[in-house]
Amino acid sequence: MTDVAAVHASCVVVGEDGILIRGASGSGKSTLVRDLLGLGAISGLFAALVADDRVALTQRHGRLVAAPHPALPGLLELRGLGLQAVEPAVPSAVLRLVVDLAEGAPRMPETAQETVLLHGVALPRTILSPGPGRAGTVLWRWRRLRVMMMTD
Repeated sequence: MTDVAAVHASCVVVGEDGILIRGASGSGKSTLVRDLLGLGAISGLFAALVADDRVALTQRHGRLVAAPHPALPGLLELRGLGLQAVEPAVPSAVLRLVVDLAEGAPRMPETAQETVLLHGVALPRTILSPGPGRAGTVLWRWRRLRVMMMTD
């Protein structure tokens, strides 16, 4: 039997890579998801919702797979609008990046902060201050990771 851990987070897939977005309630996780979906659409990248608010994480074959909570597939909560159906939405994604939205995010993170261990899987991590305009930074980090993966 596979253990499933539920976490308070959101998740999108860009290209083939899941991006887990963590942060306190009201930190802008859902807004960042919305912005990533929009930026993906206008830049020709495949981007889809995996989960919002509650993400189920399962370790499989040394990878961490994210899926939506069974009550919330395809739904994104936007303040002032409530739950909104989003397309495209996918049933799961292998996580390749963790984005932590945190007050006082370091301007120049130390090497130890650039990786996080989640359920036994080490993943690249980016720490950003909450607020608008973060989607471009996340996509820039994702692109750098893709280049690094191709050269390994």
